[in-house]
Amino acid sequence: MALPQVCVVYLLRERGGATEVLLGVKRVGLGVGKHVGPGGKIEPGETPRQAAVREVREEVGLIVDERDLEHVGTLDYLFPAKPAWSQQSLVFRCRRFAGEPRESRELIPRWITLDDVPFDLMWDDAQHWLPGVLRGGGIEATFVFGDDLDSVVERRQLGDWAAA
Repeated sequence: MALPQVCVVYLLRERGGATEVLLGVKRVGLGVGKHVGPGGKIEPGETPRQAAVREVREEVGLIVDERDLEHVGTLDYLFPAKPAWSQQSLVFRCRRFAGEPRESRELIPRWITLDDVPFDLMWDDAQHWLPGVLRGGGIEATFVFGDDLDSVVERRQLGDWAAA
């Protein structure tokens, strides 16, 4: 059976000679309190890119054009102790957008330099793949989470795209 699909977008900008990524503290739902990129469920009839544009607008108030989304990864998340949490995440990177980030019911956003990304406050898998994606690479992998629903107990890397 196919996993339910979700999307996540990592918005990047240059500021003061450093690259920053927009992360938000999750306020509701799966992963409350964790730092995440804007994203969410792909609704019936929506393409992954359409969902990514909608989720960015809803969660942080920024306007993104589908054409500016770069698909940089596909991640399967498996939760044997809670199968309803299992999902496939389509990962996008984006450097062009309009507006200023704002808080929403879902996220409290803030810009963070790539050197200061708080991996200890994110889902456990992020430390394994996100640094490469933020620096221009891509990833295809499966992560299996343990009974605590928080720790990665198995990682299967299917592909790694080199940074540009």
